[in-house]
Amino acid sequence: MNRLEGKTAIITGATSGIGMKTAELFAAEGVNLILTGRRKEP
Repeated sequence: MNRLEGKTAIITGATSGIGMKTAELFAAEGVNLILTGRRKEP
């Protein structure tokens, strides 16, 4: 179990760029995510 697993993060701007990459990396670590963005799909 890593130190981020089971934690929750809110990421804004998750439809592209740094926000999207951060969401991908956190998801791979088992983080629960709340994502926001201006577009419905990337």
